[in-house]
Order: sequence, then C-alpha cells, then structure tokens
Amino acid sequence: MVSLEEAVIARLKEGENRFEILIDPKAAADLIDGKEVDILNSLAIDAVFKDAKKGEHAPEELLEKKFGTKDIVEIAKTIILKGEIQLTTEQRREMQERKRKKIIDFIVKNSMDPQTKLPHPRQRIELAIKEAGIHIDPFKPVDQQVNTVIEALRPLIPISIEQVKIAVKIPAQFIGKAYGVVRNLGKLLKEEWQADGSWLGVIQIPAGIQIDFYDKLNDITKGNVETKILK
Repeated sequence: MVSLEEAVIARLKEGENRFEILIDPKAAADLIDGKEVDILNSLAIDAVFKDAKKGEHAPEELLEKKFGTKDIVEIAKTIILKGEIQLTTEQRREMQERKRKKIIDFIVKNSMDPQTKLPHPRQRIELAIKEAGIHIDPFKPVDQQVNTVIEALRPLIPISIEQVKIAVKIPAQFIGKAYGVVRNLGKLLKEEWQADGSWLGVIQIPAGIQIDFYDKLNDITKGNVETKILK
C-alpha cells in the first residue's frame, strides 16, 4: 500500500454526501489514462470515507445505495474516474510534466510537416508548445488532448497527423532481420516474394517515425534497401 504521506484525497460529491479515498496520485493518473492499476495496493487505507481528514468512514448502506456494491476496488475506481483529485502544487506540476512528455511523444511519432512530408524534430514541438502557452491537464487522457494541442500549434508550425505508405524492397540475404523491423514498426499492407529471393512490401507507419524506420533498415541491410513513399 502507498503511505499516508504520499497519498492524496480523491473525492466524489453527490448532493450532501462526500465519498473520499486516500490514493497514490500516480496510480489515479494511470487509471484515468486507461492503464491497469492495482487499486488495493495503491490505497493508503482500505476504506471509503465521508471525511478522510477526520477519519470518518462512509456508512456501508450509503455505499451500497450510491455505488450498487460494497467492493472497495469498484467504488475507488468510480471515485477516481468521476470525482476530483486533490494535489499539491508540486504533485500537479510533476504530473503535468509527465503528461506533457506523453503528448509530445505522440505528436513526434504521428505528425509531420505537410509541406516537406518530413517529421518535426522533438525540440521544435517542445518549443512550439511552450510558445503557444498550451495548458496540459494532468488527468485528462492523451488522446483527449492531442487534437486541441495540435490546433494550437498550427498558427506556429505547419503540422498534420498522418500515416504514410512506404514501398520497401529488401535483398534476400537481409530478409531474416529486416522483415521483423518492417512488421514491428507498422502495418503491412501488401507483400510479395520475387524470383531472386528478394522481398517487396508496402507498409503503413506513423509519419513521425520515418527517419527511425529508414535508419533501422539501412543499418540492418548495410544500405542495401530500396524505399519509396507512395501517394
């Protein structure tokens, strides 16, 4: 279990009633992001309170009426997902920074400059987000914030979220290692084997990983790979 010092209050208000738990803020954020979380090990105390600071427990009959269960795990999930979480200024700052990095990771991987058809460097995205003064919600999932962030970036940099299709030809002697890279980095749309043993394929990948994709294939094949972006 998380310590009392590390835990924060998650609270759900329902009329005059309050339902509170003491939870690890990182676990709460992970649950909101859709990740699997061990709720019991993330609680400081295995209980639901009507006032956590005073140590006053919520009556079981009230929990049953409100949540339809007495299961602490299910109740805690509902409180976290539908309620509010009390954070210190430092905790909020740290969680905002972690969420900011996740959003930047997503944009770098999935976006490109529609004018050049090349991915934006990470630093360019970071600076543009800072310049735009974009607010990052530490508890809102990445996929619910990305579109808003990208719209705020458009006046500063040309940017679009896109997938690109790339035709790839790999010589027979490099297929063993290179084929795995192709399959792992994107969606294989088409493939065929040539009479000389070489492999032809069409793969769809996030626009932002093009350079990484090319670098890995060139490294494995010692530069003996042919690629072409398809329209």
